[in-house]
This record gives sequence, C-alpha cells and structure tokens, in this order.
Amino acid sequence: MDSLLRSFTAAQSARQPYRAPAAAELAAAEAGFAAFLDGTPHHLGELGFSTPDESLVIQEPGTERAWGLYAIDRSAPPSLVVEVPHSSSDLRTDLIGLALFRQVPGAVLAVAGAHRRREDPAHEPRTVFHVVTTLLARRGLPQVQLHGFKDRTLPAADVVLSAGAGEAGDAARRAADRLEAAGFRVRRAWAEPCRGLAGTTNVQGQAADGTPFLHVELNRTIRETRRDDVVRALADADLRKP
Repeated sequence: MDSLLRSFTAAQSARQPYRAPAAAELAAAEAGFAAFLDGTPHHLGELGFSTPDESLVIQEPGTERAWGLYAIDRSAPPSLVVEVPHSSSDLRTDLIGLALFRQVPGAVLAVAGAHRRREDPAHEPRTVFHVVTTLLARRGLPQVQLHGFKDRTLPAADVVLSAGAGEAGDAARRAADRLEAAGFRVRRAWAEPCRGLAGTTNVQGQAADGTPFLHVELNRTIRETRRDDVVRALADADLRKP
C-alpha cells in the first residue's frame, strides 16, 4: 500500500488529465460505493475504478477520471473516515493519512485523485471524494481531514485544529490535548485566531450536519519530521468517540 499510494500521489500534477464527474456519474458513484461498503455487487468499474480486492477502490491511472483512491479496513465495523484532499500539494499528508488509517480498526481512507489546481474537493461538492465522504458521514462515521500550511503562515503554531463549520466537540478537544501533550504548539481555532486555517468553508465540514468533523492543519516541518508523533496523538485521542 505504501508504494501504491506514493505512486498515486506522484502522478498528480497541475497539468494532469482531469474531467469533473457529471451528475449521473456522481449518483452512480454514491450507489456504487454504498454497495462496495456493504459487500454487495457494484458497478464502480463503469466509472473507471478498479477494485483489486474487497478493501481497495482506485481510479484507472492516467485517465481524465482522476476521482480518487479509497481503502476500507474490513477487520472491524466502519468507524472513522481519514481524508486527504490535497496529497500532492499538502505534502506528506497522504503518508500521515495512511499511517492513521492503519492505527484505527474499521477506518476508511479517502485520497483525492487530482492535484488541487485541477480539482479541490475540500471546496467543491461536485466530486466523487465529496460524495463518498458525505455518504460515510450520513452513516454516522466521524471524519478527520488532513491539510498542510507553510511554516511562515503561522510561525507560532505547529498544528491548527478546528471543527470546520461546526462546533468543536469532545473529540476535537481530546485531539488538541493529546497533540499538546506530545510537545506540539497547538492552535485551537474555536478559541484562538488562526489566520484563515479554520476550514470554515470546507464543504465536507459543512455537509457533516452534526457528525464529528476534525480539520487538521500541520506545518511543513511537522509533516517532514514528526509524522509518527502526529499519528500517535490522533490515534490516542480516539476520534471514533463523540
């Protein structure tokens, strides 16, 4: 999975082929992913996805239907959605997402398939990424979405946490406490200014509709040097709980 994800992210660029899905394709994706999650027959191949096993859905490489990679841990009931909308521009968030996915039984990993200059699924609801993550939120799964910022954007913080458009609940507060205990400088967007890093316009957060949503911004240094510590703190916070 590591090499597959690295290759998947490396193939993304501002000039890659990309076509936005039509409304009918989004509806088919929602139905197909619901069936895949439930282990029933689906037609995701008609949308350009391959399903090499019962735990992985991935787009065909090099096509304009760059609609993402999705993995499910079948060892436990679905529990948490780990989202990576900008893997090729928010560098190393894909690796953090994969590591967190592996730490949480029943997790679902969602990685967008295009560079953010071609598709920005965190701000565009007409994407397969949004359809899949919203489907999971409607099923009651909490979401954690990983982003990155430049060190100089907010020099006083390593991590910015928010609940997006919603209210910060116990899970967000636990995450902040665990990250702080691990030695990170944490900015809590619900209580402190964070220079536009609060994720209030994030469409997955807006669509969560009461389901817990945690927006995590990590500076570049942390993404390069302390990924394991971030994953450990987020896993210890047990974001599956309210």
